[in-house]
Amino acid sequence: MYNRKEDEIYIVEKEMPLLEYLLKNIKGSNNKIKATLKNHGIKVNGKIVTQFDYPLKKGMRIGVSQSKRNASFKSRYVKVVYEDKWIMVIEKATDILSMAGGHRSLNVKSVLDDYLRKTHQKCNAHVVHRLDRDTSGLMVYAKDMETEQILEHEWHDIVFDRRYVAVVSGEMERDEGTIESWLKDDHNFITQSSPVDNGGKQAISHFKTLRRDVNYSLVEFRLETGRKNQIRVHCLDLGHPVCGDMKYGNGNDPLHRLCLHAFRLCFWHPVTNERMEFETPIPTAFRQLFK
Repeated sequence: MYNRKEDEIYIVEKEMPLLEYLLKNIKGSNNKIKATLKNHGIKVNGKIVTQFDYPLKKGMRIGVSQSKRNASFKSRYVKVVYEDKWIMVIEKATDILSMAGGHRSLNVKSVLDDYLRKTHQKCNAHVVHRLDRDTSGLMVYAKDMETEQILEHEWHDIVFDRRYVAVVSGEMERDEGTIESWLKDDHNFITQSSPVDNGGKQAISHFKTLRRDVNYSLVEFRLETGRKNQIRVHCLDLGHPVCGDMKYGNGNDPLHRLCLHAFRLCFWHPVTNERMEFETPIPTAFRQLFK
């Protein structure tokens, strides 16, 4: 996969986003430079990066591939944001499971396994955490079991910032706040929330209202805990369920999707201990509701 002609090396002298740096410093058309970035032709300090707004710092080494990739990754459901020999950070679309489940064959793990096989990497994608089928956003997958075990067992120490953005029904009364409850599934697998210990797991969400009108509010959530259905149930507790939520919502479905997106994921690399920070834009459809 990584057998290329010698990369052309650049040393960063000023902090700026990766694509901006490439467009300013690399010869070639803008489209060609963007294609090189998208098709895994750019390395930052020796690691492949495809994130256009990846933050560069002074002294970083940028490697630009001088050869064309034989196999570029293309999927309408999965976008590879970052990749090295141990992990892959991806952005998941809606309508796809994180891993195989039941009779649904479409899942991120199988898409990544197919990509790894086609690019002749002798590894598989290992699930570390999950997003609901109808939730979009950032996820990390391990490429080997040892890395997967580190991420799984040390997740709460490794991940230092994890945020979502949601469109919720109605006008939020509060600018910001924290909601804390105990979550437990009932016999119908519906997550029940209780302000006191109900034998379930404690869940803590911090929220900040970004935009609002009489119909909807755009709210950022920072998770202190990562429980099943946490944001969806906490929004219900607040009296402003997530739009498009068929399970915990109120029927308000302006975009014909669950309006929940995992836009920020920051963690310490499980092997190199480097600080890894990834962020995707708020979905355009979310923002257009407030024009």
